[in-house]
Amino acid sequence: MNLEQALIQHISEAITALYGSNPQPVKLERTNPDFDGDYTFVVFPLLRISRSTPEATATAIGEQLKQHAPIVSDFNVVKGFLNIVLKTDIYADFLKAQWDNASFGQTTLGEDKKVMVEYSSPNTNKPLHLGHVRNNLLGMSVANLYKAAGYQVVMANLINDRGIHICKSMLAWQKFGNGETPESTGMKGDHLVGKYYVVFENALREKTLPIIEEAIDGKWTPEGDIVKTKYQAIIAQLQQASEDKQIAKLKDDLKELVRNQSPLMRETQQMLRDWEAGIPEVIDLWKTMNGWVYSGFEKTYARLGVSFDQYYYESDTYKLGKDVVDEGLQKGVFYRKDDGSVWIDLRGDGLDEKLVLRGDGTSVYITQDIGTADLKFQQHGVDQSIYVVGNEQDYHFKVLFLIMKKLGRPFAEGMHHLSYGMVDLPSGKMKSREGTVVDADDLVQEMVEEAKAKTQELGKTDGLEETELLNLYESLGLSALKFFILKVDPRKRMLFNPQESIDFQGDTGPFVQYTYARIQSILRSASSDGQDQSWKQGDVNTELQPIEIETIQTLYRYPEEVNKACNDSSPAVIAQYCIDLARTFNRFYNECHIMRESDPVIKNTRLKLAHFTAHTLKHGLNLLGIQVVGRM
Repeated sequence: MNLEQALIQHISEAITALYGSNPQPVKLERTNPDFDGDYTFVVFPLLRISRSTPEATATAIGEQLKQHAPIVSDFNVVKGFLNIVLKTDIYADFLKAQWDNASFGQTTLGEDKKVMVEYSSPNTNKPLHLGHVRNNLLGMSVANLYKAAGYQVVMANLINDRGIHICKSMLAWQKFGNGETPESTGMKGDHLVGKYYVVFENALREKTLPIIEEAIDGKWTPEGDIVKTKYQAIIAQLQQASEDKQIAKLKDDLKELVRNQSPLMRETQQMLRDWEAGIPEVIDLWKTMNGWVYSGFEKTYARLGVSFDQYYYESDTYKLGKDVVDEGLQKGVFYRKDDGSVWIDLRGDGLDEKLVLRGDGTSVYITQDIGTADLKFQQHGVDQSIYVVGNEQDYHFKVLFLIMKKLGRPFAEGMHHLSYGMVDLPSGKMKSREGTVVDADDLVQEMVEEAKAKTQELGKTDGLEETELLNLYESLGLSALKFFILKVDPRKRMLFNPQESIDFQGDTGPFVQYTYARIQSILRSASSDGQDQSWKQGDVNTELQPIEIETIQTLYRYPEEVNKACNDSSPAVIAQYCIDLARTFNRFYNECHIMRESDPVIKNTRLKLAHFTAHTLKHGLNLLGIQVVGRM
């Protein structure tokens, strides 16, 4: 039983002793910093049984606690709020017991449970970008949180290695590549393949733009009866449309119709069919170009500190999805239309009709996701499966999870979409490709350069060798990037400002790292101060200063924060905690002498408190994927 649980039990017993019963569960809040106290209990719900004023009820419970609860020292009442002050020696005992506990921060919330966290999921037709950075950092940190909470965790990456977008890069390289390779160009493989995806889109835009303009004017003559019918239907709607949003949507539909009928897209569609048919030369090209991309991805992952236990490939799982579609047809979950396509009708569930297999037998995204969901459970038997995917896919995952329920899958209830918002940048801050997409490698490198410039500006490089400096700049740059992104609730859209993220005095990764490095400096001084680590064996002072108590209170609640962050799948909880702890420690450092303290017991206590704080900061930063530095 932890301190909060013990206090809840004492309050419940006090209420029962005073009023004969306790009508509802006791809930505690942390006392407002403006008032004296550790925990606050709101008594208003008890007035119907106390038959007294809020102040009198709170006072009666406070007196009962003071007399019968061994952990309570005092109390004060503000209207109906009972602020409870705990005994100081509780915190001294906690510090004495936990200050060197290497496992502090590990909890048992997920004991005997298994979870898979799927993240990254890149396409093999372009390099990772800013959106992938948030995805990867969230996925890795959430996996770390589940591990810290006692879960067995499988970190998975589903590679989108097939489909029309992959064939676009392949066809463009065939037509315009002149045999270029990563070795011949000096480019990372993912950048080279991404280059040809852009080449394809530019060529397609150039070929279709005049035709699109004709189509919008109603002057296009498409081939094929099905396309003609679609085109005429869109034109008829366009002539009747009056709202700008509707007109824009119909024009986009026309654009897509024209693009799909262009010779270049038809070649791409044929390449996809050839790939699915296993045509050797297409498969060989696919393997070669995907190999280039994987090599590039691994370099980016390594620099971000991201890793995986399990890789899945859509080129494998889409076949499994087709088998499940057949199963769903037999069960009546899906139905087939006249053109051969397979659908599910979810209108009765407040959604829509959803395509699960095209008429030509090729898969759509949800086909692979259905098959992969089955495969995950068969291989790993997970209790929960978390998909870290941007919020533009909210509808997709609602459909997927509902399909798995309708198929009768027992694991469907444990499927969860960690939906996160997009990341925006101030204009002109970063190099981007095509003017919109920020390359992950460029972003990381610029963060390291920002860290270098800021560190040199502050004069924090004295006494460090060149290798140490390079490691420091890398660590600070990545901590700034990771912390700034992860401190925002995943579900919120965010603005990433590189300059703000490096601020050594702000709510940033470098600020928390600097606090950790400051503590390491103190502990090194203690070791060279003639004590030779003797402070570790020294006793703990029980007469603590208010700021010492506040620091220990902050440390005490860390395991609760880990559990909360895990339950919410929100690394932001840990990031905010690290800021709180770092700021509290810095106030303690400024108010209390450590190395200059003459009383050896007090000095030993403060060194233990510093050591405990450093361990907890390191643990919290590690959950965010941030490595600490011992010198800054």
